[in-house]
Amino acid sequence: MKYNILIVEDHELTRFGLKTTFEGVEYVGTIFEAKSAEDAYIIVKENKIDLAIMDLGLPEIDGISATKYIKELNPNIKIVVLTSHNDEKDVLNSLKAGANAYCSKEINLDRLIQVVNSVLDGASWFDPSISSIVLKAATNTQMNDVSDSKAMYNLTSREKQILKLITEGYSNSEIAKQLVVSINTTKVHVASILQKLEVDDRLQAAVKAFKENIV
Repeated sequence: MKYNILIVEDHELTRFGLKTTFEGVEYVGTIFEAKSAEDAYIIVKENKIDLAIMDLGLPEIDGISATKYIKELNPNIKIVVLTSHNDEKDVLNSLKAGANAYCSKEINLDRLIQVVNSVLDGASWFDPSISSIVLKAATNTQMNDVSDSKAMYNLTSREKQILKLITEGYSNSEIAKQLVVSINTTKVHVASILQKLEVDDRLQAAVKAFKENIV
């Protein structure tokens, strides 16, 4: 299956480098380019976009605001933040806006290709340099009554097992292989988990699992 990718980056040389990197990659279909959030909105409205690679330091409208609006336009679009910004505020605001992955611009390009592929398959990914920020934010906001929280969601043992794998960054296909079940069965379990936790996506489920010590 081919996926259409949108590169949102105001620096022409960086944009060209990213486009060159993904041209010819097996899973990539059409590559779109936007030098601003406004350009990105138009492309998303007029084309089928599966994933956007988002710079945070965009002119006028920043990448966090752009991520949030693109997710409102189409919640199914995956967002991979690719930035030189790694302060706690930017990281957490990006995740709140709906980013599925957060990568440093120093990432190896072959690794970036792998990250994008895994995000398209349903995984979330954090650059190792900011993982501690995510975990710190999660553990600092734990609920007071953990046992009540666990009982309230009524997850089955299998769902807890899958939720744990989600928190460890496994994609749906990787979970299916790990548990020796079909990909469709895995998707059904994941959908049930999201519904029971009352969250919109896997990333929110993982953060909630950390926050409330569910797994």
